[in-house]
Amino acid sequence: MQTLIGLVRAMRPRQWTKNVIVYAGLVFDAQLFQPEPLLRVTLTFLLLCLASSSIYVINDLADVESDRQHPRKRFRAIASGQLPIPAARVAAIALPLLTLVLALPLSPALFAIIAVYLLLHIAYAFRLKHIVIVDVLAIAAGYVLRVAAGTVVIHVTNFSPWLYLSVALLALFLAIGKRRQELLLLAEKAGTIRVTFEHYNLQMLDDMLRMVMVSVLMTYTLYTIETQSPSLAGSNLALLTVPFVLYAIFRYLYLMHVKGEGAAPEELLFTDRPLLFSILLWGITFIGIIYLPRLL
Repeated sequence: MQTLIGLVRAMRPRQWTKNVIVYAGLVFDAQLFQPEPLLRVTLTFLLLCLASSSIYVINDLADVESDRQHPRKRFRAIASGQLPIPAARVAAIALPLLTLVLALPLSPALFAIIAVYLLLHIAYAFRLKHIVIVDVLAIAAGYVLRVAAGTVVIHVTNFSPWLYLSVALLALFLAIGKRRQELLLLAEKAGTIRVTFEHYNLQMLDDMLRMVMVSVLMTYTLYTIETQSPSLAGSNLALLTVPFVLYAIFRYLYLMHVKGEGAAPEELLFTDRPLLFSILLWGITFIGIIYLPRLL
């Protein structure tokens, strides 16, 4: 039983929220309330949760020694010994294979995307995360693949490429912010725990954050203007959602620079209410703009 609990912890269920982005194609193509597309994307979401969990297990196996030196990561299931390494190795092989077997009947294109996703993150676990700048770019690429996975299992006709770019840049923003906070948290031990911290410094990461933050706001604003969604085309109503995005980004910067948080961005979604409310209000507003005209 202890091993099973350890496996569940190693799969990091709390981080499955990252896979919610798979619904982007469904929502912004105005298919959210259509049963069949909703079911197909939900199955894709579950497969991505399984795929990402397998990557977490592989990553923790690769980093077990450095995790044991980390003030937070030493409590992870594998680093702490709750999940024995032999059992973790079995899971690291079985989970990706199971994901691919289940993805193929749903969509050959989905099978290909998940295969690329797995290969990318396995490469990240063993090599890419040790290459400065490439490490954060690889993380951003994983989010783009998540979005793409949600569009290949349904027939999407009006999904703007600006949204792909917005997702990639937002993921890059969060990845850089996480690196910044880890660098501060680990202090002089940073270089011994993560190789790339020998090349990053606070000034560089802050400059990267500023550049990417501006890019996020620009690309998202362009998406709200240029989107070809039937409910939004010829209307500027989507611009009403920009203030929520602006507030969420500023709130995240506040949590980093003033509160010293951000080393685990996925946790802030559950612990910081203003950030959570801004995201919820953004979602409710955008869904209302897209779907209310169809109901009236």
